[in-house]
Amino acid sequence: MMRDQRQVYGQTLVRLGAKDDRIVVLDADLSRSTMGCMFKEAYPDRHFEMGIAEQNMVSFGAGLALYGRIPVMSTFAVFMTGRAYDQIRQGICTAGLNVKIAGSSSGLSDYGDGATHQAVEDIALMRALPNMTVLVPADGVQTERMLEWMVSYDGPVYIRINRNPMPDIYDDDYRFDISRTEELCKGDDIVIFSCGVMVKKALDAAKKLKEKRIGVSVVNVPTLKPFDGNEIRRHLGGHQGIITLEEHSVTGGLGDAVCASVCALGLPVKKIGIDDCFGQSARGYDELLAHYGLNEDAIIKAAVDIIKGEGEIY
Repeated sequence: MMRDQRQVYGQTLVRLGAKDDRIVVLDADLSRSTMGCMFKEAYPDRHFEMGIAEQNMVSFGAGLALYGRIPVMSTFAVFMTGRAYDQIRQGICTAGLNVKIAGSSSGLSDYGDGATHQAVEDIALMRALPNMTVLVPADGVQTERMLEWMVSYDGPVYIRINRNPMPDIYDDDYRFDISRTEELCKGDDIVIFSCGVMVKKALDAAKKLKEKRIGVSVVNVPTLKPFDGNEIRRHLGGHQGIITLEEHSVTGGLGDAVCASVCALGLPVKKIGIDDCFGQSARGYDELLAHYGLNEDAIIKAAVDIIKGEGEIY
């Protein structure tokens, strides 16, 4: 089933809002894109349109949290984490306020608008903040379960929302556990740690690598902070090497976190991500992912290289 995480975001907030009237939603002139407009239609008195003023939105949300509300704020991830970074740091994280932040159209998923609208460093920014939890859902089901967890948790949370339809990986009975990574398939040779939209690409590549007699374990890492190195290391037994796979800069994201967890183990690692550069416009999302080497071909090549003995040693 193909689903848009933004649609799931809006639908889930409407459902959760019916159960808890403390939930309020804030948007910065993009509610028809973030799908906060669904909440606005259902509960107009609990939706706040802040205009193109992301910093003010964050400060306003912090004030609502101080009065016992559960504010959920959304705009494009690049504006949410970049333009309002100081307000998130000073107004929310220093006090550990109960504010939820949704970075919509994350990564390269806003393929038509180019570098100014594409967040390739948001995970790194949010992971660096004390008290912040960082979540990256891999499909619509996981998005829904993460949102359920978010509103039940007392503290700042950042969730990364993709813009484009993607296939569901999980069944409806899936339950999110913030402390666990999730092994989706098992192989003996290489382990791929991935998150977000790239999880499905890792699973597809694993099927093709099996035809080449290369066994691949695919592990979804949905929680980027807190990050448990023991959860990473428990998947490594007997594998010849590691691939990390993310729609994010290779600096400061999943790859760096995994490498910090496996240092001194002597395993070769191939980090697949956006190679320390900004995005650009394209005619389609898959075209842009392919340009940056975020596709099955790149994964297969990295796996073959590791089997050949190539890869940075950690």
